Amino acid sequence: MSFLIVLAALALLMFAAYRGYSVILFAPVAALGAVLFTDPAQVAPVFSGIFMEKMVGFVKLYFPVFMLGAVFGKVIELSGYSEAIVATAIRYIGRSRANAVIVAVCALLTYGGVSLFVVVFAVYPFAAELYRQSDIPKRLLPGAIALGAFSFTMDALPGTPQIQNIIPTTFFQTTSWAAPVLGVTGALFIIAVGLSYLEWRRRSALAKGEGYGSNLRNEPERVESGDLPHPLLAILPLLVVGIANFALTRAIPQWYGDSYTVPPEILPGIATPVTTTVKTVTAIWAVEAALLLGILFVVLSAFKRVAQRFAEGSKAAVGGALLAAMNTASEYGFGGVIAALPGFIVVSNALKSIPDPLVNAAVSVSSLAGITGSASGGMSIALAAMSDLFIQGAQAAQIPLDVLHRVVAMASGGMDTLPHNGAVITLLAVTGLTHRESYRDIFAVTLIKTAAVFVVIAVYYAFGVV
Repeated sequence: MSFLIVLAALALLMFAAYRGYSVILFAPVAALGAVLFTDPAQVAPVFSGIFMEKMVGFVKLYFPVFMLGAVFGKVIELSGYSEAIVATAIRYIGRSRANAVIVAVCALLTYGGVSLFVVVFAVYPFAAELYRQSDIPKRLLPGAIALGAFSFTMDALPGTPQIQNIIPTTFFQTTSWAAPVLGVTGALFIIAVGLSYLEWRRRSALAKGEGYGSNLRNEPERVESGDLPHPLLAILPLLVVGIANFALTRAIPQWYGDSYTVPPEILPGIATPVTTTVKTVTAIWAVEAALLLGILFVVLSAFKRVAQRFAEGSKAAVGGALLAAMNTASEYGFGGVIAALPGFIVVSNALKSIPDPLVNAAVSVSSLAGITGSASGGMSIALAAMSDLFIQGAQAAQIPLDVLHRVVAMASGGMDTLPHNGAVITLLAVTGLTHRESYRDIFAVTLIKTAAVFVVIAVYYAFGVV
């Protein structure tokens, strides 16, 4: 019975997300409903002592990353830099390689720190025009955007500032650059197989005489690119974020040591010293500082463009960041409650029956990401409940925690893009397409991402590379 209660709570959250209801509302409803059926007297204490503690703890750690990432993406958009990057990629890579162009542009933007939601809006007008001129069916477009924005730059490539690559750092005391060889290997697998699939779909449509289509929804207006910034200037903010993140990841521990204490003598208003364990926040501090530098660079280099709309744009960015962070934090609180239930012991024991620690972590994280429809949410639930188990298994098998970090990060981006995923729903809404028309190709990318995790595990065991 206890196991069925856990399954029912997970099913309710998945159904709510699929139907478009707020996860912020239904995560506590599902979690406390499970507590109610377990022991009604524990509902209020669990809500205050577990759900809210976990939720607030997540916001404390990660909201600045969400906020700065959203603001950086917004100033990139306001400055015209994202449009310049897209237009240049089309010009130099060529219209005959439409899928490669779209994947390359999405990858460049997301690896530079731009939110994947922002990437969808920024790339769509150019991608649609490229597909139209190449006479490729528009229904195939979401698959190309998903491959470029929702996959290898989100969690596989080392150093990516996306939140899916940052969350494991606080559990495993790693950095965002963990297991670079394995990360690049997984990324190359996703790119090669993904582009091959997209090209196969394009050729199949061409053979059937199917063109771009007519009477389509949400078609973008033709984009005038004559007044865009120089592409070399446009790409510099992305380089600033990447280089600063890399450098600060190494510099911060040298500046602060293993821990840092702020004494009352420095800040008389505090009653006791404030001590921070630096290794647990190095990656977060590095990403936050790198994004700040990127924002500053864009504002200074494109001041006139950005200043005109910065007030409204920044409000929208912060609002979006708050919503995204609270969605994930609610799922994190949900995971903390579920992990405390008797029924979860049954799930945990079942997962423990998977003897290999890396496969165990991959299956656990990917499954929960699929259930919640969120890479960061599923990973948060899994790590909140089972990170100690993962670490113990890896240490017993003498597997570096860097490898565990990369496997967990990539697994979070495996089955997360199921139909109820927020990014999928946003992508289809922006492109004016439906699940029936385009989800097949998004799901193919989902399967490729999931397979890549196990390719990386196999490569590690075969060659021992990290």
